[in-house]
Amino acid sequence: MIIAAAGKAAHLGGVVAAYTPLPIIGVPIKTSDLGGMDSLLSMVQMPSGVPVACVAINGSKNAAIYAAQILGATMPEYQQKIVDFKREMAEA
Repeated sequence: MIIAAAGKAAHLGGVVAAYTPLPIIGVPIKTSDLGGMDSLLSMVQMPSGVPVACVAINGSKNAAIYAAQILGATMPEYQQKIVDFKREMAEA
C-alpha cells in the first residue's frame, strides 16, 4: 500500500490511486489557510472508482497503524505486532 500525505488541494492520493492497484491511505496535512480542513475534504471527496482511505489531519501515525492492520489480514506477523501494540496501549 501507499501512504500519501498532502496539503492544500490534497489530490495526491487520488492521482496515485488512479495509477496503481495498491490501497492508498491519505494523510491530510495541516495548512495555514484552513488548518487542514481543505486537505481533509479534498481527500475524502475522491470520485467513485478512485478509493482513498483517509485518516485525521496530521494522522501519519494512524496511517502507519492502519497499513499494518491491512497487512495483518494476511500476514500473521503483522497481526501479532498490532495485537501487542494495542495491548501495550491499554496497559499504559
